[in-house]
Parts: sequence; C-alpha cells; structure tokens
Amino acid sequence: MSEAPKPVVKPLAQRVTFEQLIRKVQQAEDVLEMRERQVATSYQRLRQAWNKGWTPLRIVTVGLASGFLVGRSEPLRALSGPRLLQMVSALSGLFASAQASFAAEQAQEAADTAEDVAVTTAEAGIAEADAAGPAAAGRVTASARAAGIPDPRFSSQPRAAEAATEISEH
Repeated sequence: MSEAPKPVVKPLAQRVTFEQLIRKVQQAEDVLEMRERQVATSYQRLRQAWNKGWTPLRIVTVGLASGFLVGRSEPLRALSGPRLLQMVSALSGLFASAQASFAAEQAQEAADTAEDVAVTTAEAGIAEADAAGPAAAGRVTASARAAGIPDPRFSSQPRAAEAATEISEH
C-alpha cells in the first residue's frame, strides 16, 4: 500500500515573509508605472511624427491614388440594374426612418411642453380659486380634474378626528 504524500515544508531560511511579499508587489507596481510612462511618451512621439508626416502634398497624392484605384475597380458596374434599385430603395428607407425618428422626438418635446403648460395653468387656476372663494374653487377643481391634476386640498392625509368623523358618517 502506498502512503499519503507528505507536505513539503521549506526550511526556515527559505520561507518568504509577509514584508518580503509586500516589497515584491511594490517593486512590480513601480515597474508597471515606469512602463506606463514609457508607453505614453512613445505614443506621443508616434502621434507627433504621424501628424508631421501628413503634409498637404502627401494628402493630395494619397487622395488621387485612392480615387484612381476606386475608379479602376468600377464600383457602379456592380450596382447595375436591380441592384441599383435595391440600393436606392434601401437609402430612401433609411432617410424616411431618420425623418420619422426626428419627428417623433419633436412630438415628444411638444407633448412635454404642453403638459408643463397645462400643469402650470391648472395650478395657477386653483390658487386663484382659493383666493376667490368656494364657488370658483369648484369650477377650477373640475377643470383641473379634467386635466389630470390632483386637488392640492386632498394631497395630505386627513387628521385623526376628520377620519373618525368620516367613518362614522358612513
């Protein structure tokens, strides 16, 4: 029969202390920060060299060469007949959907503005009715209810005595 393997125990001199592990981690972090700085400076140099390399003459040359290559490949030949019609219908559908989404956004903004105006008007009417008296308050409250605005008199909980009286009356 085989015996269970014995755990390997390092001699006391080879054991790593917690402080040594912390120092190793700190060294690794220092190396990482140094490499990050090196990458950032290398990127800055590359970007500057790239920007300096694009002179107006080179831009025009690349534009002419790419235009020549695209012209030589004759991309419109692939869009002859029914394919051209498919392309036009797809583009018109794309344009129509963009217009529809724009119109929907404008309609939503208009609805929000109308709702804000209705709320403000109803609140002002309720305040005027409270100042004018109970007869006017009934008319304004009815119009506020039609607009979907709750009556501010009923926005708080009734006092205990009012609630008890209301229950006993029913």
